[in-house]
Amino acid sequence: MKRAVCLIACCLLPPCLSRADDDLDAREQRAIQAAVERVAPAVVGIETIGGLDRIGQLLLPTGPTTGLIVSADGYIVSSAFNFAQKPSSTIVTLADGTRLPAQLVATDRSRMLVLLKVAAERPLPTCEATPVNEIRVGWWAIALGRAYDMARPNISVGIVSAVDRLSGRVIQTDAKISPTNYGGPLVDIHGRVMGVLSPLSPQKSGEVSGVEWYDSGIGFAAPLEHIQQVLPRWKAGDLKPGLLGVSLKGGDVYADAPVIAAARPNSPAYKAGLKPGDKVVSVADRAIARARQLLDEVHGRYAGDKLTITVERGKERLVREIELVDHLDPYQRAFLGVLPERGGHEGVMVRFVYDDSPAAKAGVQAGDRITSLADRRINAQGDLLEVTAAAEAGQKAALEVRRGDETLKFDIRWQAEPEAVPAELPAQTPLGELEAPRPTVGKSTVRVAELKNEALVYVPPSYDPRRPAALVVWLHPPAEAPTEEALLATWKDRCEKGAFILLAPKAAESANWQADDFEFIRKAIEQLRKTHQIDPLRVVAWGEEVGGAVAYAWAFNQREMVRGVVALRAPLASAAIDNDPVLRFDVFATNAPDARFSKLTAAAIQALRERKFAVTFKEQAEHTPPLSDDELSEVLRWIDSLDKF
Repeated sequence: MKRAVCLIACCLLPPCLSRADDDLDAREQRAIQAAVERVAPAVVGIETIGGLDRIGQLLLPTGPTTGLIVSADGYIVSSAFNFAQKPSSTIVTLADGTRLPAQLVATDRSRMLVLLKVAAERPLPTCEATPVNEIRVGWWAIALGRAYDMARPNISVGIVSAVDRLSGRVIQTDAKISPTNYGGPLVDIHGRVMGVLSPLSPQKSGEVSGVEWYDSGIGFAAPLEHIQQVLPRWKAGDLKPGLLGVSLKGGDVYADAPVIAAARPNSPAYKAGLKPGDKVVSVADRAIARARQLLDEVHGRYAGDKLTITVERGKERLVREIELVDHLDPYQRAFLGVLPERGGHEGVMVRFVYDDSPAAKAGVQAGDRITSLADRRINAQGDLLEVTAAAEAGQKAALEVRRGDETLKFDIRWQAEPEAVPAELPAQTPLGELEAPRPTVGKSTVRVAELKNEALVYVPPSYDPRRPAALVVWLHPPAEAPTEEALLATWKDRCEKGAFILLAPKAAESANWQADDFEFIRKAIEQLRKTHQIDPLRVVAWGEEVGGAVAYAWAFNQREMVRGVVALRAPLASAAIDNDPVLRFDVFATNAPDARFSKLTAAAIQALRERKFAVTFKEQAEHTPPLSDDELSEVLRWIDSLDKF
């Protein structure tokens, strides 16, 4: 029926309009073909031979792919995707069919591109770059590859859907992108090259990041003009992302000013004298008003680049020239040695003092109220958070507490955060009778309108809204979501003993967890926070084996929300994140000799410790049951103590 209506409509069109449409289509086809023909001589096919076929559980690419000649003396750029397997040899096929061996010269680890070199007997064809400042959203975008048929390029047509994506590193297109045209050019309608296609991701880094968006209508291309600018430097070796070494105060990066919360010890920012509280107002002569602008200026540059950064410190304006680096020393969180009371008290009241800690050595006692630390007035937990984030293990600091009517002053020396969990913790001070109506307790279900997931919530009967509760997010293994009855049988008693709320989400497609599932969890927590007091320092991801790998993945994906992971015999799903002074993060991990992922779990724990995370580790004799009674009690104390300082 639809076909008949279309035919009738076409017949009713005026002949001149129909001819005009046909003429426009023909002109577009000719323009696209002319653009392709102009660039095609510089587009090459690439075959990689040998090397790894997988890293851990990840299958690596082995098929043909594409490259672009960027200089007549034989330098070729391609995506790093097809070189993740570290091939033993690489063959390049030129447009005229000539096959040449290629050497890997260097990698651009910011835009995930590789630079190859072939020894050609004659100058090779190159192409013209589109000036980046001319590229506009809505332009025709032609993605080229040379993999299916070496005699002619394969073509995918779309538009430029965004510019200055990923901190200005790439152009975005909706043209169909696949592993066969990764490394190929994204061409404008005039036959100039806008960029080189690469599967990047806003959330991840590495050779295969972003490949999950294959054929999705979201593709990225590194501007060719940028490649040409760094080519002389790239020929000398790898290009790596530039690192400044600052953490910013939490908030909305798109709205809030960039105020430094901490400068990583021994980082460029630290050596330049940047301090907590400094507000960045300009970078490289560009006025900076929002945190996102600062992040873009840094993330779009390479190690070795120099930046002139201007900050405001009180009424002073300071200018510093800083050279970005490719590596930061792992950050070790500083530790005072106190666990505060929660709720019902003015300021920060000490609930527990850790043995052999700076606070214990100074003589701090339970019941003391911290009033000053490192010359900063302490009125609330947030003040203590900021002071701790700016501290460094080994540094000295002045501490002041109020004990009854007496003010006591101590000198302390910060220590590294311990991994051990106290053998016991005192109960919280009773708050008295609750006069206001108690929020809903027991089980309920959370849903989010635009997503098809759902999650079980269980709030223990003892929940008191005057005291923020920890939140445990339990991630089921793929394809193994338990029934509600089974979940409640396992978790009701744990929630009561640990005084925490349980959130047990289900993946939309039970066979696997996807990015949308993680977004559901974030929104479910936001929804839960509207009705219950959730302690932001004790939001924990919990999973066993593959479910533990999912817990790590969610925690790394939504770093600003998660403060700890309980990973039972679980490997990492991706590379370990860096420790951050502001975004606190601890791990409770177990392993067993007969566990399915025993070796990978051991490697995960080692990787996290190398990044100076506090990893409380328990070696289990067997992988069943998941936790003994003593081990479970220790996990509950670990959750209870995540807000230690």
